[in-house]
Amino acid sequence: MLENLCKLPLSADVFAQVLHPTEPLLTVGLSNGRVECYRLPESGAGNDGKKAGVIKPLWTTKRHKGSCRNLAYSIDGKWVYSAGADAIVKHFDPHTGKVVSKFAIPPRRDGALDPPAILHILSPQTMLLGTDDGFLYIYDLKEDGSVAAKPSRTHKPHDDYVTSITPLPPSAESTSGYPKQWVSTGAGTLAVTDLRAGIIARSEDQDTELLCSTIIPRGLGPKNLRGNPVVAVGTGNGVLTLWDKGAWDDQQERFYVAGGRNQKDGESLDAVVRVPDSVRWSNGQTVVVGAGDGTVSIVDLRGREVRQVLMHDEVEGVTAVGFDSLGRLVTSGGHTVGIWQENKDANGGGVGGSDDEDYEDKDSDDDSDDSDAPPKKTASKKRAADSDDSDDSDSDDSEREQTKRRKKKNKKGRKGKPQAKRASFPGLD
Repeated sequence: MLENLCKLPLSADVFAQVLHPTEPLLTVGLSNGRVECYRLPESGAGNDGKKAGVIKPLWTTKRHKGSCRNLAYSIDGKWVYSAGADAIVKHFDPHTGKVVSKFAIPPRRDGALDPPAILHILSPQTMLLGTDDGFLYIYDLKEDGSVAAKPSRTHKPHDDYVTSITPLPPSAESTSGYPKQWVSTGAGTLAVTDLRAGIIARSEDQDTELLCSTIIPRGLGPKNLRGNPVVAVGTGNGVLTLWDKGAWDDQQERFYVAGGRNQKDGESLDAVVRVPDSVRWSNGQTVVVGAGDGTVSIVDLRGREVRQVLMHDEVEGVTAVGFDSLGRLVTSGGHTVGIWQENKDANGGGVGGSDDEDYEDKDSDDDSDDSDAPPKKTASKKRAADSDDSDDSDSDDSEREQTKRRKKKNKKGRKGKPQAKRASFPGLD
């Protein structure tokens, strides 16, 4: 069904990826604190018979001390936000990389940094940010995309770091058309939080880590309520669980997706995304799941089957999956980004090679303003009824190990690849 269009090698482990909502732009956050932006090939995506183009690097910079943990686009795609292990969030232009504003995440009670675990833009006015200590901060966004210096509300829905945030559809009475509630996962629990009312529901402990989530708007609800949304949640033991909206105390159904011959050998499901309705092969209830063994599974929840398994990397786990503006699947993990599309549409492709010889890896030197920044099988059924730092060295060993543990539960070690020459652009940070 899908085959690889091209692969992009990176200079370090990728911890985050984000795709522009209307342009074929890919931005990645790396374990060494760099953020890089690429323009994906626009040809080869349709039936025009054209050969796929090359991936063009637009800019790269050292953006955070330690690793870049999360990235998020504004609703209109005008701005990108990055969050790093230095507990700093930066707001910048996706086409140039130029930083417009930044703020520090509140520290722990002992004054130590509380690094970000998840970043999500809920609406044009609201940013959600979860931390390693399990705090969930709600920030107000201004018209120019900048973020209020302090959170407007603080919650603690989980006992450990927040692993995913998935908005619930707005109610029929909503005047803005944007979500006011969301599902979050962390440790072994799922919680539902309301923008104004706070935490309104929390599940029982599931005895396994809940690592990622996405929403199926309709078609999978209980027998007499098919239009009820369902949230699909990936776990640490290779099982994809389904939760009915409004029945948040426990999961309703389970599907074994990735790993060995039985659930005891299951690989962690670290990333999941619903296939958009705009993609030709979507049926509305199909998801893509990235696992700790480097595989990417296409799971048809309507048919209760794994339709295809792709190999992203034979060593490293998959940390992110998503779809670009042209409907192609983009997967990230290890030192690699992969682009996939339907067999009949893929006419070959590649990553810019000789054309990029002058793309050298030099630090940005315009960051003086940051010197004062704060340091396939159904397993069982249960249903009854979604350089700022001038130091370009790698993250310190302890922080790097902690982040790797967060992102890849069953990750095997691998020596870093030689760093290719890349160019930093003045004015980025």
